[in-house]
Amino acid sequence: MINAKDSYNTFYSLNQKSGIPLVFIHGVGLNNTIWEPQVNAFENSVLTYDILGHGKTPLNKDEISFDVFSDQLLNLINELNIEKIHLIGFSIGSLIARNFACKFNERLQSLTLLCSIFKRSTEQQKLVNDRFELAKKSKKLSKQALNRWFTDDYLKKNPDTYNKISSLLETNNMNNFLKVYSLFVNHKDQEDFSKIKVKTLIMTGEGDVGSTPQMSEELSKEIENSYFKIIPKGKHLCSIECSDKVNLEIKKHIENAWVKKI
Repeated sequence: MINAKDSYNTFYSLNQKSGIPLVFIHGVGLNNTIWEPQVNAFENSVLTYDILGHGKTPLNKDEISFDVFSDQLLNLINELNIEKIHLIGFSIGSLIARNFACKFNERLQSLTLLCSIFKRSTEQQKLVNDRFELAKKSKKLSKQALNRWFTDDYLKKNPDTYNKISSLLETNNMNNFLKVYSLFVNHKDQEDFSKIKVKTLIMTGEGDVGSTPQMSEELSKEIENSYFKIIPKGKHLCSIECSDKVNLEIKKHIENAWVKKI
């Protein structure tokens, strides 16, 4: 495993194998270590990294946008001399992946959008706004998020995961977190999805209340050559709780990524 930084000061981990690399983008308030269940699960190389303002990657900009996050990823793969990637984005990472796919579609072999929001209802938007306001006032992240991200049964049986994710939330730089979280809160689904030409898998947990199965289904109608999968018994962090199922779907997807039409 290679752990290093690029010229953007982006921290990354590369499990060098063969084939077209899989690149994983984590969610807000987390870092690249959430992909531990994925880094050794594939025959291809796996690249994970900390997005701006998270983990070991600093954020030195007053104003940020999804274009800035896409440029961060582009710089990373360019410096690693990677031409094509299988891109997998989770939560806000999926929004970065959507932006990247619209801007740099030619660099993709496939796209996977994991737990991706789309057309929030008025009620869903209010819940997200309220959480954002609470975070601004309290200057800390609520551990209640874990109850939305995992099933109760899983948390009871896996206290180490609970402690790890709690620790990630507690150690966030709140100023950086709020800058990035505001992008997620205020996202309006304004991408030009017609620019996404690669085969796209859209996937979420059956019990995900923030990026619901209905959102995945509706999003799949907007992206040509896409399809959606629902992970049974999974919630938001199904990539951890249901990693075997998620990994299997990704494996099948990248193996068939050369197919033009589904």
